[in-house]
Amino acid sequence: MLYLDTADTSAWDDLMPTGLFHGITTNPLLAVRAGLDYPDINWSDMASRARELGAKELHAQVYGPTAGYVDWAAKLYDIGKATGIETVVKIPLVEDAIRATPAIKALGGRILMTACYDAKQLLVAQALDADFIAPYFGRMVEAGMEAESHLSAMAKMAETSPVDCKVLVASLRTADQMVSLATQGHTHFTIAPTIARDLMTSAKSIEAFHAFETAVTES
Repeated sequence: MLYLDTADTSAWDDLMPTGLFHGITTNPLLAVRAGLDYPDINWSDMASRARELGAKELHAQVYGPTAGYVDWAAKLYDIGKATGIETVVKIPLVEDAIRATPAIKALGGRILMTACYDAKQLLVAQALDADFIAPYFGRMVEAGMEAESHLSAMAKMAETSPVDCKVLVASLRTADQMVSLATQGHTHFTIAPTIARDLMTSAKSIEAFHAFETAVTES
C-alpha cells in the first residue's frame, strides 16, 4: 500500500489522480519544504482537498508542548469525521510523546508512531497498540546504521505479533530501496513525489510504448 509523503498540495494534484496512493502523510518538515507554517495550517481545507483527490487517509503530526497533544489530536479526528476522510495522528518515538500516547489512543482514532530508527521501537509501538510505525529508512542508511537489518527484524516481528501495527516505511531515497524492502515482506511505503515519478518510469517501457504506437501509425 502506498502513501504520498508531502505537504505540497500541487504534488497532491499531480499524483493523487494516478490512483497509486491510499493516503497522504505529512509532518512539520514537509510543511516547511512546501512553504507552509505548520501551526497555521488549515487542516479542514487540507483534509477536504485530500479527500476530493481520492485519499482515504490523511496523516498529520503533533507538535509543540506535549500538554497540547491530546486537544490537537481530538481536533484532527473531528476534522476527519466532518470531511469524510480518516485522519491519523503521528506521534514521535521520544519519551515525552510516548507518555502522551495512551490519552491520544483513548480518543478512538488511529495513531502512527514516527521517527523510528531502531527495530526495538516496534515493541514500544505494539505495546501502545499503535496502528502504524514509520521507520526512517533513508536517514538510517545515511547515519551509517544497518538499516536493512533493522527493517528485516521489524518485518519478522510484525508478522508474528498479535498486535496489527503496520510498518509504514518512510524516508526512502529510491524505488530500488522499495523493491529491496518488499522482498523482505514490507508492503506499506510512504514516498516523496520524486520517488513516485521514479516508480512510474522505465526507459524500456517507454521505448516499447513508442514502438507500439509507431506500429499503429505505420500500418
